Amino acid sequence: MESCQKQFTKEELAQYNGKNGNPPYIAVNGIVYDLSSIPIWEGGSHFGLEAGKDLTDEFNQCHYGRQDILQKLPQVGVLSN
Repeated sequence: MESCQKQFTKEELAQYNGKNGNPPYIAVNGIVYDLSSIPIWEGGSHFGLEAGKDLTDEFNQCHYGRQDILQKLPQVGVLSN
């Protein structure tokens, strides 16, 4: 059985916006990823997208079928509904 992962509400996720010392987290397909190791996300934004949000639609539009990108990122939790 998998260990329990942290559950993030949208309000909690919003705190992880890459600003003021907070790491940049995003949610894609219900999973929350830490983007701290991605230099282009330093400062919490990338191509007009902001960390701290559910970017499922945006990810799928830009990287359709490229789940391998997400597999390289640390998963820190799940987004609760």
